Amino acid sequence: MTRLDWSAHPLVLAPMAGGPTTVALAAAAARGGMFPFLAGAYLTAARLREDVAALRAATAAPFGVNVFAPSPNLPTMHADALAYAELLAPWAAAAGVELGEPRYDDDAFDAKVDLLVELAPPLVSFAFAWPPAEVVARLQAAGVEVWVTLNDPDEVAWAQELGVDGLVAQGWEAGGHRGGPVDTGAEQLAVRELVSALRDRSPLPVMAAGGLMTGGDAAQLRAVGAVASAFGTAFLDCVEAGTAGVHRYALTHRSGTRVTRAFTGRSARALSTTWTERFGDVAPAAYPHVHHLTAPLRAHGKATGEAELVHLWAGTGHAGIRPMAATELARTLRAELDAGNG
Repeated sequence: MTRLDWSAHPLVLAPMAGGPTTVALAAAAARGGMFPFLAGAYLTAARLREDVAALRAATAAPFGVNVFAPSPNLPTMHADALAYAELLAPWAAAAGVELGEPRYDDDAFDAKVDLLVELAPPLVSFAFAWPPAEVVARLQAAGVEVWVTLNDPDEVAWAQELGVDGLVAQGWEAGGHRGGPVDTGAEQLAVRELVSALRDRSPLPVMAAGGLMTGGDAAQLRAVGAVASAFGTAFLDCVEAGTAGVHRYALTHRSGTRVTRAFTGRSARALSTTWTERFGDVAPAAYPHVHHLTAPLRAHGKATGEAELVHLWAGTGHAGIRPMAATELARTLRAELDAGNG
């Protein structure tokens, strides 16, 4: 059971891997009273060490680190990614980009676990898969709380068997990757229904995530049992975020989102683009093979400002983004939460 005081930090800055999460964003959110996460995915262990040290130098506030647990490497994934590459090849050639080589990796999982046992941040959360029981035990022995991400109420029994300290309930509205241990590709519960279902099945504390844009949203989730609510998309346009310029612009100039495997081989919610419409139904479930395959094309889109070539992660509430600095936005969200609880 959680030892962290969520009554003091009921609002959470969600981890946003691949660039948007920065130390400056986490520190600014902490100054506004939020519990910030650093995104450890796609970083080397050495870079993650630097980020933890920098955040600790910037604030004494508690924080969490999110990492991706290794996804299954099924025998068919490489071949499926190569078949997808054939479909993407003309699209990439038209952009003058050579696709990457599909391959498997575990995102330096063991090295990151060793580092986090050493550095002992207050909380470590896992997404994409769940850590082995011995990893959970090592982190807890170091004084670290371990939380896991769920998308389906049926997953709660696995979490309890692992002995984790808390559950991140990621609703269907969430931007970015689906973080639960099974990527079904099927539509899942909205965050309010997911929180309620988890509270009915488990005494573990629940953090709500998915489509939240205001403190009033958080108040509604607290009413159904969430101890905290996580905000990601709401902070993508903050000056402290590392969001690419083409992504920032699209968040307020495009409408409609779609959950698709088109970019990485794992289901994720993004703004609708030509890429999602042309390839959203044919991309295989093959992460991280597809992630490595499409990485050069997506990097080209970011560099050139071609939105149709970028994974524009966004939750369903993206139209409600407010152009504020992160500390101001955090304080605004807290005021709205307090008003909603009143």
